[in-house]
Amino acid sequence: MLQDKIAVVTGASSGIGKDIAMKLALKGANIVVHYRSNDEEALALASNIEKIGSKALVVKGDISKMADAEKLIEEAISKFGRVDILVNNAGITKDTLLLKMSEEQFDDVINTNLKGTFNCTKSVTKHMLKQKSGRIINISSVIGVVGNAGQSNYAASKAGIIGFTKSVAKELASRGITANAVAPGFIRTKMTDVLKDEVKEEILKKIPLNKFGEAEDVANLVAFLASDEASYITGQVINIDGGMVM
Repeated sequence: MLQDKIAVVTGASSGIGKDIAMKLALKGANIVVHYRSNDEEALALASNIEKIGSKALVVKGDISKMADAEKLIEEAISKFGRVDILVNNAGITKDTLLLKMSEEQFDDVINTNLKGTFNCTKSVTKHMLKQKSGRIINISSVIGVVGNAGQSNYAASKAGIIGFTKSVAKELASRGITANAVAPGFIRTKMTDVLKDEVKEEILKKIPLNKFGEAEDVANLVAFLASDEASYITGQVINIDGGMVM
């Protein structure tokens, strides 16, 4: 399905990013594993990717900084000669109510989630334009669609990604490059596992399918959007949330 394609996955060392990287590798892609701080998990992921027969390159960096984003893409090009797929997955949360939110908390989330997506996309675009092909897949959130109390910074970053994706899709479509956004709902990760049971129960009541999503559910959708089967899909925001937002 993705045999010998080159995929860059940001924030790949854990959570949804880890599952995305493994799913793309299982489909035959070679993976550039980007991470910011967890050396052990990044190296373990690369080892697992190579065990299933794909190649892996590990690149450490802070994609909120343009220089690090450019370095990520240049290392990918140097190693593999091209980049076919970019998955902008890296993201953070610093939740608190607006009146308690510091400027630093707002800036940190915007800089990683939204500016990081801009930095990596801009860095890869010139290479994809030369190839006249490419898949850009941005991980947004249903929170960017409907908002959430205590997450004004996160909601703003994810809503920004949606607008950014649609604009990029229009700019690059004539050169065979697609850009789409995936908006997960409540997905089981280490980040969500720490929530209190009563909080989880309240969230579950809002999900028509009456279950939480798994990281693999998101990875399956990303793999489809990265494939030739999705060549006529661009500029879309696809919720993967069990029907929570309709």
